Amino acid sequence: MTTNISTIDLFCGAGGLTHGFEQAGLKVQAGYDIDPACKFPYEYNNKARFFLQNIETINASELIECFADSQIKILAGCAPCQPFSTYSRRYKDKTEQGKWTLLQEFLRLIEECQPDIISMENVLQLKQYPVFSEFITQLEQLKYFLGCYTVNCLDYGIPQSRKRLVILGSKLGQINLIPATHTPNNYQTVRKAISDLEPLAAGQASTKDLLHRCSKLSPINLRRIQASKPGGTWRDWPENLIAKCHLKNTGKTYPAVYGRMEWDKPSPTITTQCFGFGNGRFGHPEQDRAISLREAALLQTFPLEYQFVAPNQPVVFDLVGRLIGNAVPVKLDQVIAQSILNHIEKYHSDDSILDESR
Repeated sequence: MTTNISTIDLFCGAGGLTHGFEQAGLKVQAGYDIDPACKFPYEYNNKARFFLQNIETINASELIECFADSQIKILAGCAPCQPFSTYSRRYKDKTEQGKWTLLQEFLRLIEECQPDIISMENVLQLKQYPVFSEFITQLEQLKYFLGCYTVNCLDYGIPQSRKRLVILGSKLGQINLIPATHTPNNYQTVRKAISDLEPLAAGQASTKDLLHRCSKLSPINLRRIQASKPGGTWRDWPENLIAKCHLKNTGKTYPAVYGRMEWDKPSPTITTQCFGFGNGRFGHPEQDRAISLREAALLQTFPLEYQFVAPNQPVVFDLVGRLIGNAVPVKLDQVIAQSILNHIEKYHSDDSILDESR
């Protein structure tokens, strides 16, 4: 047999989805993204090729060529979720049409390539918009059997309070996400994810792992984190440390900023600004600093050896934070890949396809 299963990863970022798929045994041919900073981590840590390209300029013939003679073709994508985020919904007009472009382009490529299986992840808020129901309707018209899931990452061994919308579609038959692998009795925690890393002071970097570095703290923020309790809020501080913005009515509803994580609970959702103490509950549980970039990557379930910066290149917090925060947790992508493999095994008569793909 020369045919097998191939995947193309759209909006691939630093390679979280591709890495999860490869870990599960699914071959990924290529990843596409518009951010040049993604090229090194994507290709260094994975076996797939990276293409620096805007989805709007991708021609279906390019993807079909990447799929080559693969018997099962999978098109996966995670359109950037900022247009559908809580922040965007609060401050921007819901009727603004430009924000839907990436999702519509993803649908265009599905229609033109007709992959056997599709996978899409996004924020839960997407379901609140008409564009979502239109997306689902058009996939059904293209004869895809669909599964739409609200996924609690904790249920799949990810040490992070994060929920995602996962859509699976297949032309082979009904496709389902595998059952939860964890329960509240064995949810993964911050302690299990990062406690083995060496201690750091604010602004310090490890000599063994250059990604294990944390941002500096101003004198007042150092005093603030010293006054912070794991799981507490800025309301625990003495009055002289409370920021002026929190004294206003508009600031009193944000208790999680300037917070510490708790060792034996999951972390909050990791964002692109997770390296900043004032940007959320991103304080280390006991060390007086924000979490390091490596700790953020581990909470996103990237392997410890995953590299984001090329050798001899500087580690820029904003850049690496963006790569880590924009990723979907690797373990969630591994779960999706395993769901796809189970589905193929159920509906496809040629078992050698699975053997070769692994």
